[in-house]
Formats: sequence, C-alpha cells, structure tokens
Amino acid sequence: MVTGGSRGIGAAVCRLAAARGYDVVVNYAADKDAAQRVVDELTGVRAVAVGGDVSDADDVTRLFDTANALGPLVGLVNNAGITGNTPGRLDEHAPEVVRRVLDVNVTGVFLCAREAVRRMSTRYGGQGGAIVNVSSTAAHRGSPGEWVPYAASKAAVETMTLGLAKEVATEGIRVNAVAPGLVHTDLHAAAGMPDRLDRLAAVIPMKRAGRPEEIAEGIVWLLSPAASFVTGAVLPISGGF
Repeated sequence: MVTGGSRGIGAAVCRLAAARGYDVVVNYAADKDAAQRVVDELTGVRAVAVGGDVSDADDVTRLFDTANALGPLVGLVNNAGITGNTPGRLDEHAPEVVRRVLDVNVTGVFLCAREAVRRMSTRYGGQGGAIVNVSSTAAHRGSPGEWVPYAASKAAVETMTLGLAKEVATEGIRVNAVAPGLVHTDLHAAAGMPDRLDRLAAVIPMKRAGRPEEIAEGIVWLLSPAASFVTGAVLPISGGF
C-alpha cells in the first residue's frame, strides 16, 4: 500500500513495486483520475486505486479493509504529505494551515502505521511485513523561511519511525524511513515556486535535484527481503544535501 500514490514519489514507488512483483494499493486524497492512471500502468500484478484522507481514522480503516481484496498486507509506504503550500517564516504561517500539515504528515502516518501493525504483526496473528515512512532532509535543515512546520512534522515522522521499529522488532515488522532531499515533483510549483529546484541546485553537492524514481529505489529496497536486518533506520536520498 502506498499512500499519496497518485503522483510524484508515491507514483514512482507504485510503478517500481509492481515491476518487482508486488500487488499495489494506490491511495489518493482527491485526484481519482491520476490514481487510476497509475493503476492502469501497472501490468502483470493486481492493483487498485482507493481514495481516503490519511488523517481521518474512518477513512484509514476503510482503506485497509478495501486492500484486503488483494490478500494479506506485506508492506506500507507512508508517503502522503503536504507542505501547507505557501512558504514563509514561522510567524507568517496561519494556525489552521499548520494544524492541517500536522494532521496529514504526523497523524496520518500514525493512523496508517497503527492499522498496518494490527494486520501484519505476529502479535495479532499476522505474517509480518515492512513499513517505510517518507521523511525529508528538511527535518534536519529546518527549512527556514519556507516551511518550518513541515520540517518539524518530518522530524516527528523520524522519531515515530525509531520508536515503532523498536516496539515491533520481534513481531515480524521492520520500520524504516527515507529522507529525500530536493526532488522533481509538482510540490514546488504547487507552492508557487516553480523555479525552486533551479535556484537551489547549486547548494546540492551533486548539483542537481533527484528524480522520484531514485527515491523509489530506496523505498522498495527497504520493503524487500534484501533489507531483512534493517530497522529503525533513516536513509537520506538527497545527493548529499
């Protein structure tokens, strides 16, 4: 299951996971057509698009119940996340926007991870599995002048990753995170900064932004048996930024 799977990093994860033989649940918040286009690209596996707000507990339960049609859950990618769009200093952000960022980026990860544990953990009769949370290098940079609340939400995701990994380490579940740096997605244009990647490329040691497919490689590796002894890790995929 990939939350926020209709575009960007999430869509890239869906494509790569399908190429590696996983059946895929493509979750979306609002754009059903975009999610269905991703599903239509996935050949040789079963795939379904399921709408739902990850910050809503009822939506999350319905999302996971719908996924049962594809068989036992073996992996969750908590990719859904928002910046709040309009960049600015912390003292310029509206409280309602910050609350929504925390609802989606933190509560959403909590609710989906909770549901996944209840289905995959051997404690509940499950067969085990893997959870990969999508953080951001902003968690350590702070994102000053742009999205400090977003950066704070991603720091919370990393702390949750570490704590949950320890809680379920003996229950057949591995929990890790990836921390992308600057990546070519529509996030920047949606925030009114279509030139952001071009402006910041010079500060990235590799002198370029990443591609969603490069982030997906790390996520799918963490889902796979190749990462069988990896849990509680945060993997930066950032070109050194």
